[in-house]
Amino acid sequence: MIISDVIIIGAGPVGCVLAEKITSELKLNCLIIEKRNHIGGNCYDEYNSKGLLYHKYGPHYLRFKNRKTMNYLSRFTKWIPGEYIVKSSIDDKLYPMPINLDTLEMFFKKKFRSKIDAFKFIEKKRLKIKNPKNFEEFVLSKLGREIYEKFYKNYTIKQWNISPKSLSKEIAGRLPIRFNRNPYYVKEKLRFMPKKGFTAMFKKMTNCKKIKIKFNTDFFKLRKKIRFKYFMIYTGEPDRYFDYKYGKLDWRSLIFKFKNHKKSKLQNCVQYNYPNDYKFTRSVEIKHVTKQKSNYTIISKEFPTSKGDPYYPISNKKNISLFKKYEKLILNEKKKNIFFEGRLAKYKYFNTDEVIESALSLFNFLKKNYRRKKTSDFTSLF
Repeated sequence: MIISDVIIIGAGPVGCVLAEKITSELKLNCLIIEKRNHIGGNCYDEYNSKGLLYHKYGPHYLRFKNRKTMNYLSRFTKWIPGEYIVKSSIDDKLYPMPINLDTLEMFFKKKFRSKIDAFKFIEKKRLKIKNPKNFEEFVLSKLGREIYEKFYKNYTIKQWNISPKSLSKEIAGRLPIRFNRNPYYVKEKLRFMPKKGFTAMFKKMTNCKKIKIKFNTDFFKLRKKIRFKYFMIYTGEPDRYFDYKYGKLDWRSLIFKFKNHKKSKLQNCVQYNYPNDYKFTRSVEIKHVTKQKSNYTIISKEFPTSKGDPYYPISNKKNISLFKKYEKLILNEKKKNIFFEGRLAKYKYFNTDEVIESALSLFNFLKKNYRRKKTSDFTSLF
């Protein structure tokens, strides 16, 4: 039997944050079960043979909407500015992304006298769609066909492998459109990267005798042996948890290819997007953000695929409808003190800071209710 006060499935950001809060404030023992051989989930970073810190599962950084979450994480790390600048390669030219005044001036070869001038110009380009129903309609209604065709359409098809007409407009809503010259990818002013990396931050967070982590362990192979006294938190795919009762949810995965270069820098910013060229979507030089000093640099290229570990939930009608069925089962599990948390478990695209905020919110709920929900004996999943 595998027995603990609290069981957490997954040692990603959600698992680490909840384990820390549960052990430090509730004084309960916590066991984390993790299928990989490391902590931190997709935020995991490590040093390569050249001593370069790189993000194994794609670039991550934190953009805080409030200082409360940042202050909590500051107990486990110092910070460096998260100067994340993105450019999109269109017809062999690099354009600032997201779309801003500089992008519009470069693309349309027109100088705007003011924000209002630019807005009026785009107003004439926009398609008059009152209630956009999908990704394509949303972008067309905001920026018009020329921008959509060059910057969004092919990137979206490459990333998601479905027509933009079939994707939820909420995905397009994540892409900011600006009438200013802000060069940074996000508007939040609290943009930071853990100074020694994400892995170091999560290791410090879970450095507690009350926290045990079982790496290289498949939850589904031993779930019948698990017993918990207070509650369990599950951070994996919901369809798999319920043995695909209603069918499989669709996910997009990524293949990463890394290459060292004997050069201090190769790109002029951290990320280049390639909407219309190559099979990969973007190339990332994380050194622009980590600020490491070295004669070498490392470039990662991302190739979207439908096979492999799940990264992105595919938000279309089919999957939204299917997940609603699983949500009813998730509510029933909550009655058994089993809680689903995180991007995979909630089948929702979260930024890293949003994932952590959501985990902290769940902890506040558990803190108020765990004594009342305590069982006299250890609870089995079956």
